[in-house]
Formats: sequence, C-alpha cells, structure tokens
Amino acid sequence: MGNLRGWEILVIVGVIILLFGAKKLPDMARSLGKSARILKSEAKAMKKDGEAEDAAAATAAADQSAQQPVAPRTIQAAPGDVTSSRPVSEPNRAAQG
Repeated sequence: MGNLRGWEILVIVGVIILLFGAKKLPDMARSLGKSARILKSEAKAMKKDGEAEDAAAATAAADQSAQQPVAPRTIQAAPGDVTSSRPVSEPNRAAQG
C-alpha cells in the first residue's frame, strides 16, 4: 500500500468514479458521515447508561448493607478443630483516635 505512485492513485479514483458515478459519490460521503455521527452518539449513550447502572447498583448495595444487621465475624478453625473458633474482636476506632 505504501508503494502507490500518483498515477496509480488516479487510476483507483477513476475506477471508483466509474463504478459509482459522480452524482452518487457526494450522497455516499454524506451518508457515511451521518452513520459515523450516529455511531458516535450511540456509543456515548451506552457509556452513560453503563455508568448510571453502576451508580444505581452501588447505591442499592449500600442501601441493602445498611438494612441488614451485622453478624459477628468469626475466625474459622482448622479442619477437624472445632474448639478453636472464636469471635473476632473489632478494634474500637473511637478509642484509638
């Protein structure tokens, strides 16, 4: 493709004009431009929809976690050792600061 000379490019352009006709080329270019704009706007809309869904999911998860009571966490015992399971004591953040 990089080895095309000026006359070869002119031949290619001439063949395109013969195939599609000089009257149809501007319409085809206009149609291609409209299609590109539509594609760009749809891509932006999909991106905004994805961001909105992510924000809604995060809000729903925060609401759900606020409504559920917090169960005490436990340290799991080694397999076969059921006597060493005990509650985890969370550090008191107010006492530290």
